[in-house]
Amino acid sequence: MDSILPLPAQAIKPGTSTGQQFWHSIEKTLDSYSPVDGKLIARVYTSTRHDYDRVVETARQAFGEWRQMPAPKRGEIIRQMGDQFRLYKADLGKLVSYEMGKSLQEGLGEVQEIIDICDFAVGLSRQLYGLSMHSERPNHRMYEQWHPLGVVGIISAFNFPVAVWSWNAMLAWVCGDVCIWKPSEKTPLTALACQQIIQDVLRNNDVPEGVSCLVTGGREVGEWLARDPRVALVSATGSTRMGRAVGTAVAERMGRSLLELGGNNAIIVSQHADLAIAIPAIVFGAVGTAGQRCTSTRRLIVHETIYEEVKSRLAKAYSQLRIGNPLEEINHVGPVIDQQAVRTYQSAVDAIIQHGGRFLVEPGVLEGDGFESGCYVQPCVAEAENDWAIVQHETFAPILYIMSYQTLDEAIAMQNGVPQGLSSAIFTLNLREAEQFLAAAGSDCGIANVNIGTSGAEIGGAFGGEKETGGGRESGSDAWKAYMRRQTNTINYGTTVPLAQGIKFDF
Repeated sequence: MDSILPLPAQAIKPGTSTGQQFWHSIEKTLDSYSPVDGKLIARVYTSTRHDYDRVVETARQAFGEWRQMPAPKRGEIIRQMGDQFRLYKADLGKLVSYEMGKSLQEGLGEVQEIIDICDFAVGLSRQLYGLSMHSERPNHRMYEQWHPLGVVGIISAFNFPVAVWSWNAMLAWVCGDVCIWKPSEKTPLTALACQQIIQDVLRNNDVPEGVSCLVTGGREVGEWLARDPRVALVSATGSTRMGRAVGTAVAERMGRSLLELGGNNAIIVSQHADLAIAIPAIVFGAVGTAGQRCTSTRRLIVHETIYEEVKSRLAKAYSQLRIGNPLEEINHVGPVIDQQAVRTYQSAVDAIIQHGGRFLVEPGVLEGDGFESGCYVQPCVAEAENDWAIVQHETFAPILYIMSYQTLDEAIAMQNGVPQGLSSAIFTLNLREAEQFLAAAGSDCGIANVNIGTSGAEIGGAFGGEKETGGGRESGSDAWKAYMRRQTNTINYGTTVPLAQGIKFDF
């Protein structure tokens, strides 16, 4: 990994797109400890307010030049970035796995998401289209076009320390915006690595200083972005609590926000399901990234006629899970991010017991050889009721709640009966059931799948959810419109000035 880390295990100063550093005074550092083995892997200086202000001003100046560059040229620069990420995929994927704790396969998959969104952005660079409309006035033409917003702030979470940044940055850049990235304070090193990887591309293409910026720190740095009228759009990924604070602060200054917040995702398993494909999807959705995906499967709603069979198959599947160092590909599940996450897991387990829940797969914190960091927990399955407070709450840990239903209407009501609305799925071979689940009166989530799980979205579709999930959309489809402003244009090529709606104004 040394090839992408200029100062591994030392105090590192992030800066702007071509490496210039803005540091007025050093107040404190962020210590990045790996949940894999508990070791300190990097100490990163945090941004002061003076540093932040200088970065924002540099980004604003860069925007004036970057937005004038033709979009296909910006796309070509992003294509070169994609090639760089291809070159460093193995190294960066390993770093993601080590700093965050997800399995190596998931770490590599996250870097592949960067590569995929780069490819998507390249194509998009020639398709930033507007509509043309017929005017009611003679000799007039109407159309719309899209222009870049300006400075885009990106606040990313620890669970996807690099992919979510790329969903935002690549689209914002191809649209002509400039970006300031505030990564999670729990995973700063992977963010620095991404900046390092693209440095040569930026320099070789004479990209203006400030197109790609990085500021590090805790909550107060995110608050600076949210409250700063110089930042046109703030894209924030994290908890619903964080999203409320960001959304309120941005709205108070009439700015734009793109919120990707919590999920409490359910899978409905019909009596018509193919359990051979349902069980692996359920298990991956529940334990992948140690249950720390916003799309993780939290609730399993099973038809009463197959409830016992599903329980039996789940117990057998969970018994085969291998928990340990995520860099060892034999293991399915790595650690949660830190000791606080372990305490959150334990608190949820206690709440389940207080509710009277029964564990199909027992919980526990793992100790002994290989678990020295204290961040490894046992993925568990609990029989529960949908209206329990702990079930209504999103717990970022590998805890799966299982419950039964009688009718599909009841199952859909249970699926929708939580404050969050990100991802959902049904397993059924019955066409009517599938269509009912996808209809307007079906799933109320931003993502609704049939015969695949809740986790593992592709970049081609817009990603996001409703209700307390925030309503934002990132990645594919027409999510690029969030990073641009719409302008309607009317051209009069005639010799008179007729008014719309037939209004007369003669003199």
